[in-house]
Amino acid sequence: MITAKFYLDKADKNKLCPIHLVIRNKNAKIKISVAEKIRNKDWDGKNQQVKETCYNHLSINKYLGFLRSEVFKYLDNTPHTLHTESKIKEKILSLINSRKENATTNIVADVDGYYAGLEKVKFIDLFAGAGGFSEGFLQAEAKGKFFEFLLASDINENCELTHLARYNHQLGLDMEFLKQDITEPNFLENMLKKLHDKTVDVVCGGPPCQSFSLAGKRKKFDKKDDLFAHYLKVIRQLRPKYFVMENVKGILTKEGGKIKEMILQEIRSIVDLQEFHQILHFVSNLKKIQKEQSFILECYSLRLQFEREIDKDLEKLKEKYISDIENKFRQLTPKIVDYKTSKTDPNISTIRHGFNLLKRETELAYIRKKVIAEKAYSDVDNDSFARDFDAFLTSIDPGTIIDKINQAFENLNPAVQFKAEIAEIIKGIEIYEYSFDECVGDLRQFAAHAGKELEFDVILSQTRLYNIQEPFVALASNYGVPQNRERVLFIGCRKDQKLIKEIPATVEDHEKVTVFEALYDLDFVDNNDEKFDYEPVDVVAKFNGSSERLLNLLRRRAIDGGTEVDNGFTYAEWSRRGRLNGRFASAKHPFYVRDHEELELHLSHLVAPLHNHKTSKQNDDVIQRLDVILNEGDYQQSKARLKGLGLESDKRNYNVLKPAGQSPTVMTIADDYIHYANPRALTVREMARLQSFDDSFVFQGKRSTGGNKRKYEVPQYTLVGNAVPPLMARAAAMEILKNIS
Repeated sequence: MITAKFYLDKADKNKLCPIHLVIRNKNAKIKISVAEKIRNKDWDGKNQQVKETCYNHLSINKYLGFLRSEVFKYLDNTPHTLHTESKIKEKILSLINSRKENATTNIVADVDGYYAGLEKVKFIDLFAGAGGFSEGFLQAEAKGKFFEFLLASDINENCELTHLARYNHQLGLDMEFLKQDITEPNFLENMLKKLHDKTVDVVCGGPPCQSFSLAGKRKKFDKKDDLFAHYLKVIRQLRPKYFVMENVKGILTKEGGKIKEMILQEIRSIVDLQEFHQILHFVSNLKKIQKEQSFILECYSLRLQFEREIDKDLEKLKEKYISDIENKFRQLTPKIVDYKTSKTDPNISTIRHGFNLLKRETELAYIRKKVIAEKAYSDVDNDSFARDFDAFLTSIDPGTIIDKINQAFENLNPAVQFKAEIAEIIKGIEIYEYSFDECVGDLRQFAAHAGKELEFDVILSQTRLYNIQEPFVALASNYGVPQNRERVLFIGCRKDQKLIKEIPATVEDHEKVTVFEALYDLDFVDNNDEKFDYEPVDVVAKFNGSSERLLNLLRRRAIDGGTEVDNGFTYAEWSRRGRLNGRFASAKHPFYVRDHEELELHLSHLVAPLHNHKTSKQNDDVIQRLDVILNEGDYQQSKARLKGLGLESDKRNYNVLKPAGQSPTVMTIADDYIHYANPRALTVREMARLQSFDDSFVFQGKRSTGGNKRKYEVPQYTLVGNAVPPLMARAAAMEILKNIS
């Protein structure tokens, strides 16, 4: 009979009693101090817990329960030969001491000491999620340079919690986190405050662009519509030397490739404000040469100036632009209609009111944002309401307003002698919505007409701030990630930096990391089980005849996944030891917290060697269903047998992992995947391994969620599934370090 109980020892001079854990196993009695003290009156001996009268009773009781649970797990899962006093003490003391060290040590990352003489390259991570980009950039070091992490931003609380736990509390960085919607008016202001006037060399992040559609042809309105534009606002403000933008592969073919071209166009429209005066001066000279086009050229000049203004100044400039066109229309109105018609004709009213709406673009954008948020909150989609919501949102879009103004002019059917003047007004309104790239495309024709095309191209090359080639598809398995995840990368290179066209693979096709390499050493959890420490895995006993083939998959590798026989480690060993190059030698032990309150209370940290390795509680039918699919090797092929056994499921798909290959793209729902050797879903830690996160990277907060909560909460599984694989991010970071100057 094994017992594990807590009791209070004698009080010290401060009248605090140390809590001891006493383990009785047969005739042995093991007594261990748990490094906690409380007042005698705060102890409930009967229930073995601290009373509510103690201010930190919740954290201590959580800790005591964890210790007791780990004692029984150890005794249940290890041979009796290891149930010695020294072995049991060693196991429990490792947990006690790790927690005590984390609570009492205030670390500061010794970046200057470790990398004395090396050059810091400063980066920020937008739409940071779990921190896949951040983790990969911190692993990179090349050509005497390394990355310094300044700031991360995301809208979700659990993203913030995971970042603060990892980078501030565990690694000791003074990285800032900005939890704010990037579309809010004061986002840039708040970001600059947190940056404390520091120069940013590199920006990384993946603004969702899935919902993009061309202006005037929007089919869907959701909260992701404008995020890319706001990402570029940050780029315009910070002027980093490089930026890396990640997105889904489908962005390349969306709307026949037009969305990709629009993105490239917007990136190439970012201007160098220090050289911007040249193009304005050039347009001013064109007005003198082509006087008959002075109004249109003035429209181009005003539109170009949008690029150098932000916030209130931009609003004023836009209002001036529309007012100038409106004044031209006021002068024209008496010529094309009589007074009575000008007051009663719906087409005239449409034009006038259209100008009013365009001058209120900022207010309409705010309304649009609120309506889209309400639409998302109320789950309005694919129903009778969605059509009306989208119709309203379309109606207040500047592109739609301009279309209606143009149609109203056409309906007026003015006399021939006024059509040229109306055409100028219509063209002027269209220019209002042009991108910088569209403006310069038209201006090149004016320059060619004036014989100044070569001069214009020289000025344009000096005015564009960023160069970019075509985006390219990055396959995660080419960078040491055991997963066939495809992502598109756009790499913007400031004009004074070397152009980066692609990220070279770090792994040959024949040496890619396999699922077995990534997961085999974690295969010690059962159904409805959670482990906080590593346990030995007997591959020979478990796989019998196929063990030799599987063990032959294990390779000694470099940190980036390439084969390195002499000084390398297996993928699993890299995951355990970490890929941060010893840079954070004084880092705290991995720990888990449920929320921000526990994060601030160091004694609430659940400190252990292994985290996020918990399986779901699955009933017998689910286990049997997964076992059938696992044995068949394919969900579709197993459906007939499942139906015969009464185990059919409405689930669209299950992916059976193949030990000798790479996993499919890791998504956010664990039940989509079946372990290659067991009838169960993957743990968060196993999914993290498939994404190439180190084991010391702990995903904080809730483990999972369901239903409508998935729209707002970002639990551990979502954090993992949405992340950029750190090793893929590391490869991009290495290429930047090799080229940046």
